[in-house]
Order: sequence, then C-alpha cells, then structure tokens
Amino acid sequence: MNEQTSPNPPSNPNEVVASMTRMRRIFYVLPVIALAIPFVANEYLQFMANAILVYSLVTVGFNVVIGNLGQLAFANTAFFGLGAYTTAILMVYAGMPYMLAVVAAAVVGGLGGFLASVTALRGIRLYYLAIITLAFGELMRWTYLHADGITHGSDGLLMPQPSFFGIAMENETVKFYVFLLITVVLIKATSNLMRSRFGRAIVAIRDNEAATASLGIHTARYIILAFVWSGAVVGVAGAMFAALTERVFPESFSLTEVIVHFAMVLVGGTGSIIGSVLGAITLTALPEYFRQFPGMEELFFGIVIVCVLLFLPKGLVSLLRRVSPVFNERYYRD
Repeated sequence: MNEQTSPNPPSNPNEVVASMTRMRRIFYVLPVIALAIPFVANEYLQFMANAILVYSLVTVGFNVVIGNLGQLAFANTAFFGLGAYTTAILMVYAGMPYMLAVVAAAVVGGLGGFLASVTALRGIRLYYLAIITLAFGELMRWTYLHADGITHGSDGLLMPQPSFFGIAMENETVKFYVFLLITVVLIKATSNLMRSRFGRAIVAIRDNEAATASLGIHTARYIILAFVWSGAVVGVAGAMFAALTERVFPESFSLTEVIVHFAMVLVGGTGSIIGSVLGAITLTALPEYFRQFPGMEELFFGIVIVCVLLFLPKGLVSLLRRVSPVFNERYYRD
C-alpha cells in the first residue's frame, strides 16, 4: 500500500510530520475564517453557503466508499434520503428536537450503509454493485413517494422549524453556524478515521483485497464499517438538507442527484477529503451561476465537468498539491 500519494512526496519523515501539522492548522483556520461569511453575505449567498456545507458532507461520506474503499457503489442518495426523511418524520410525528433527530438520521443512515454492504460482502463488485446500489436508492425513493400516510408522497413533508439547543434556526445565519459546526466535527472525525488503522485497512482493500485478507485482516468487517460510516455521514447531511429546504420531496433523491454526487467526487478528487470539499463548492456554486443563462445550465454544467476530467483527471485537489505539500493527504489516492 502506498502511503504517500503525492507525485513528489517528502522523503524525510520530519518533513511528512511538518506537512501534516501545517494541514491541521489549515483545517482549524478555515472554519474560523468562515465564521465571518454571514457578516458579508446576503440571505441568498448564505443559503448557498449552507448548501455547500450540506454537499461537502455528502461528498466526504460518499468518497469513503468510492475513493478510499474503491467500491463502485451508488447508494448515497438512499442514505441522503433516509437521513432527511428520518429527521422530518421524527420531528413531525414524534416532536423530537432537531439535534436528536440528526443523531437518529446518522443511525438510520448507518443502517442503510449496512444493508448496502451486504451485496459487497457476497462478492458482487464493479458494475453489478453499481446497479444494485442504484436500485436500492430508487427503491427508497419509490417508498417515499408511495408511503403517502407518512411522507405525504409527491407533495413532500413539511418540516417544523428546527432549533439548536433552544435557539430557533429561523434564518440562514443560524443554520449556517449550526451546519458549520456539524460539518467540521464530521469531516475531522472522518479525517482521523482515515488516518487510523481503519483507514489504512480500507485503502489496502482498495489496492488489493486478496493480499489484504492474506495478512489476516478481516476484510468483510472493514467493508461493512466503511459502508456504515459512509451512510451515517451522508445521513447527517440529509438531516441538514431537510432543515435547509424545510420540506422534503422524493424527487430530491433521484438518479440525477446520484450523478451530481458522483461528479462532485470526481471533480474534487477521488479519495480526498480536501477534494470532496472542493468538488462540493464547485458543483454547488456553478449551477447557480449558470441560471442566468436559461436553457443552457445543463450544457455549461456538463462542459465544466468534462474539462476538469480531461485536464485535471486527478481532480481539483491536484492543483493544490502542486502548489504546496501541505495539501498532501497521506492515505488517499492521488
């Protein structure tokens, strides 16, 4: 397993440690800088910032399975929808506080990840796994659409106003700070997880599953854990999405959403947490910008994706890695 993924990795162990220390500093500095966004942005830009935080978590969670584990699985919209509907249903019918509903969304998303991992454990890989997990997502969307008595079908389920420990999330500014806190905590947790024994194991499985098993590593256990963690993170993103839109619709979790999520992973950088955030920023902000060209949004969106994949096949994160070794991620695919 290659531990260094940069084209020119530091050869001195001290340089590696120094690089990782600088990256940690950047990780803590950027959220502090982001705290100023509500002071300089209008309501619309704050909404966009909130959407970027939501999709950053989606992409980070999705990348655990796609990039780090190396499995072509597309159950992310199922996890996303499970998180959103779990939050909305618990708040509407059980009167559960928003933060408890977020925890429940993580648990249900993790259970969805466990169900999705069953097919991978049976030796199903590549395109077969992709089709089965796509079908899983469509099955969940069909359920949302036809369980009218609970989900209100195509009309969508209206969310009550969420609150954060008694503070009403009545505007985009409050939502931004709550979302920023949740996003930072989960991205940091995922980053730490990827640097642990768990992260090294799933990267080894990605590189050569048979060789990893021959070393006595319980590959099935790590595959399950990767899917469960992915489902939990994306489930929390779904809970944030429900609070952001304030009404949950089945069409928000369609095949189109699968394509958008996958594009975010590829454009940002496969297997990279930094790339996940870059991909989410790029493919959340650009479609909004292209709305000023009615009828051409999809064309411009497609051109941007094709250009990035043609000229930056390793994603936008490869640009940062060329600029500074600070952005080298030790256990991620370059």
